[in-house]
Amino acid sequence: MTVQVTIRTLNEMKQKGEKIAAITAYDYPFAKIADESGVHILLVGDSLGMVVQGGINTLSVTMDEMIYHTRMVARAARHALVIADMPFLSYQTSIPDAIANAGRFLKESGAAAVKLEGGASVCHVIKALCEIGIPVQAHIGLLPQSVHQMGGYRVQRDEERLLADAQAVEAAGAFSVVMEGMPAGISAKITKSVSIPTIGIGAGPGCDGQILVLHDLLGIHDRQLPRFVKQYVRLKDIASDGIRAYVREVVDGVFPSKDHSY
Repeated sequence: MTVQVTIRTLNEMKQKGEKIAAITAYDYPFAKIADESGVHILLVGDSLGMVVQGGINTLSVTMDEMIYHTRMVARAARHALVIADMPFLSYQTSIPDAIANAGRFLKESGAAAVKLEGGASVCHVIKALCEIGIPVQAHIGLLPQSVHQMGGYRVQRDEERLLADAQAVEAAGAFSVVMEGMPAGISAKITKSVSIPTIGIGAGPGCDGQILVLHDLLGIHDRQLPRFVKQYVRLKDIASDGIRAYVREVVDGVFPSKDHSY
C-alpha cells in the first residue's frame, strides 16, 4: 500500500535526520514517473515559465496556468506531497488576493500546500494563509520573482538577513522553507536553527532535503546549467535519436510496416 507523504511526514523526517527528496513537475506523465520513483515532494514550480514555456524568467506565469499544470501533477501523485508555487503578483497585492489565489490551488487543482517567495517581508501573508488552514512553504535566499530587484540570479551571502528570514517564516507558520542560492555554511547554520524542514537548491548538503528542476536533472534542455545542478541522464539525446529514426523510416517508406498496419 502506498503511503502518502504529509506535512507531518516531513517534520518527522527532519527529526529523524532522514533526507527529503523533492523535484519540480509540470505534467501528468513526468509527475507519475517521479511519484513512483519515491520522490517525497512534487513542486509545481513557476519555473515552468522557463523550462516549459520557453520564457526568460518566471514573471509571466499566470494563476490559470499554474492551476492547469498543478491539476495534472496532483492527478498523478499517490505518494508525494504536491506543493504549488504562487506566481508573481498572486500574493503580493493584498491579503484577500493571497487568500483567494492560494485557496484556488487547494479547491481547483488538488495541491496540498502552496509556496511563496520572500522572508520577513511576506510573513503577514504566510500568517494569514496558515490561520485559515492553507499550508505554506516559504522560499528565501535567491528569489526568482525578484530577479530584477536582485540584479540577476546572484548567490545570497548576507548571513544575518538569511537567518532572520528563516526564523521569521517559521514563526509566521510556514511548515518548510526552500533555501536557494546561498553558501553551504549559511544554509547548514539555518537548518540547525529552525525546527521546520529546509529544502535546498544551490544551498549545499547541510539542508534537510534537496530539490532540482526536473528538466535540468534529466537533461531535457541544452541550456547552460547552474553549478549546483547534477545532470543524471541526457533524455534530449535519447529522444532525438528516436525521433530521427522515426523520420528516417517514414521518409524511406519503412514505417509503417505490415506489423504496424491493420
